[in-house]
Amino acid sequence: MKELICIVCPKGCHLKVDETQDYQVSGNSCPRGEEYGKIELTHPTRVVTSTVRCTGGAHPRCPVKTDAPIPKALIPQAVRCLDAVELTVPVHTGDIVLSNICNTGISFVATRDL
Repeated sequence: MKELICIVCPKGCHLKVDETQDYQVSGNSCPRGEEYGKIELTHPTRVVTSTVRCTGGAHPRCPVKTDAPIPKALIPQAVRCLDAVELTVPVHTGDIVLSNICNTGISFVATRDL
């Protein structure tokens, strides 16, 4: 049995996930907690935040994030892909910075106007 703290909402329910019983979740106060507990143990994903180089503006780096969660195992590879990216201003929030990260169909997008 694994114990987790749900991060879906600020309530922070203390979940217990029984791997031997088809990932049955207890301790959740809503269906989202049950879904989180199962996914976290079977296929964990995360939204990734980082920065990329930017030229021509007041700031040398532009903050970016994935537009959807990616598999946790792909995070190091995804962040390494950003090393080759250099943006030139103007950059707008929501602009796609790098598409189809690691063949997932997910993109890095800018999170600040520069």
